[in-house]
Amino acid sequence: MQITDARVIVTCPGRNFVTLKILTEDGVYGLGDATLNGRELAVASYLNDHVIPLIIGRDARRIEDLWQYLYKGAYWRRGPVTMSAIAAVDTALWDIKGKVANLPVYQLLGGASREGVMVYGHANGTDVEDAVKSVAHYLDLGYKAIRVQSGVPGLSSTYGVGRGTMPYEPAEKGAAPENRWSTEAYLNFVPKLFARMRSEFGDEIHLLHDVHHRLTPIEAARAGRSLEPYHLFWLEDPTPGELQQGFRLIRQHTVTPLAVGEVFNTIFDCQQLIQEQLIDYIRTTVVHAGGISHLRKIAALAELHQVRTGSHGATDLSPVCMAAALHFDLSVHNFGVQEYMRHTDETDAVFPHEYGFQDGFMYPGDAPGLGVDIDEDLAAVYAYDPAFLPVNRTLDGTMHSW
Repeated sequence: MQITDARVIVTCPGRNFVTLKILTEDGVYGLGDATLNGRELAVASYLNDHVIPLIIGRDARRIEDLWQYLYKGAYWRRGPVTMSAIAAVDTALWDIKGKVANLPVYQLLGGASREGVMVYGHANGTDVEDAVKSVAHYLDLGYKAIRVQSGVPGLSSTYGVGRGTMPYEPAEKGAAPENRWSTEAYLNFVPKLFARMRSEFGDEIHLLHDVHHRLTPIEAARAGRSLEPYHLFWLEDPTPGELQQGFRLIRQHTVTPLAVGEVFNTIFDCQQLIQEQLIDYIRTTVVHAGGISHLRKIAALAELHQVRTGSHGATDLSPVCMAAALHFDLSVHNFGVQEYMRHTDETDAVFPHEYGFQDGFMYPGDAPGLGVDIDEDLAAVYAYDPAFLPVNRTLDGTMHSW
């Protein structure tokens, strides 16, 4: 089954997405997500200029071999652009294989390990009381797990808080916006936020929180310890993950569960974190970590060390990636939770899909392949619109992790 053609589709139904469509001599095609938030055209160029010329004429059935060909054969390995491009090819090939077999992808991965995929939503507010209202809204929708973010007193803006009534979307048109940050203000505030949440909603709901890489290990340890009375499901990205051994220090001081990995690209980015049991959840995702094939290898390593998965699933991942994540989640034994932010109606129209949400769980459906398609005519209506992620500075103007 030779690959006869492949093309990159860039569209912006409210935000930018990059999709790879691979076609075979049998007339079967598959889709892969290649979206890299704020750097979409870099991946599109990598695919068009370097990857597509290499895969034309190759056997679409040889998924592992083609993955290694694109990874080892390029010599220049890893990195978000390269791995997002490889992920797009890998995901599209799994989609093709499922369609040819007339089976949903999760059946090709060993079948279902559970009945549904528990997901968490994003509740946020400009202050604590707004966040309380937002959590109540997600509970009404049926969510069992909810990430909670709030504006911090003294800071004009912060990560995870939407603008007005719009869902949170960090990328903005024009120049990259600048936020201001105070670690002390945050550390003093965040225990009060979750004390209020537990007093309002009790102990049964799963509560999560994202630090977004902003603390040093000892600061993160302080945050984790201060949040122990409120038994979070996890504390996400407490410190930048490049220094993997930095998580040892956090572990020495707190039992709050830790999650990290949405910006990781390969198993090597999290190998030490997993093998030393320095984290509880690994958040690598299909599109940024080399596709379904490589994510399965990360999950297998994690299972050996009692680390669960918790893949990134914000709106910077297209419905193609969400579908792929759900098939992976349903199949893998050591699944933990899946992030889920609902896409806009415009996005759903461009990417019709089989997956759905019910009572706090997602279901990928039983359509052959991934169960997601793309309306190319409608996609063409929404032209690429440059947008940039924010940057972050401390109160004295020093650049800081966003």
